[in-house]
Amino acid sequence: MSRIVVPGELLADKPIRMEAGFIEGNNTYSTLLGIYHEEKGVLVPLEGLWYPQRGDIVIGIVEEARLNAYNIELNSPYKGIIIAKFVETRLQRGDVIEAEVKEIDETKTVVLMRPKKLFGGKIFDVKPSKIPRIIGKQNTMVDQIRNGTKSVIMVGMNGRVWLKGGNVALATEAVLKIVEEAHTTGLTERIKALLGPQSQPQQGV
Repeated sequence: MSRIVVPGELLADKPIRMEAGFIEGNNTYSTLLGIYHEEKGVLVPLEGLWYPQRGDIVIGIVEEARLNAYNIELNSPYKGIIIAKFVETRLQRGDVIEAEVKEIDETKTVVLMRPKKLFGGKIFDVKPSKIPRIIGKQNTMVDQIRNGTKSVIMVGMNGRVWLKGGNVALATEAVLKIVEEAHTTGLTERIKALLGPQSQPQQGV
């Protein structure tokens, strides 16, 4: 049986010496995003570049505005494109947008749909392999950051984070802490401590 694992995720409840794994107590954990083959005890890294998949939410920057299309920079070797007729508001070079991957065409260009312009805010890049840890299972980690900072946060699978409003400095610190410590255990509790009690979901709501 094979499964995708994220940094810090339990691989086995026994110590197994392997590349890209670490032992803590009697357990073995992953240090990276990868595919773990349980029967073989082998972890295959998926670290590195973002490989676009249909349905991925990305954050891009308009690189060129043409008459019938927009070229989008995606922090990736892949180039993005948005067909102009599907955009309600005219975009300009330098605009930051959130969009969804519709398909990858025969030229390996990422065709985007449902673009949404992001006004103002702060944008920075991280390794795409760290994005699942920033989001967390069922959005738990990113929701913690939203609750604890009152910031609007958008996370792109292409390794981009956009922040606006609230305590942007604290939100940035939390994201960078996750990136640096993604492979360690107990990270969720440390982020809770950093953000304070306001990061906890309200009971009975």
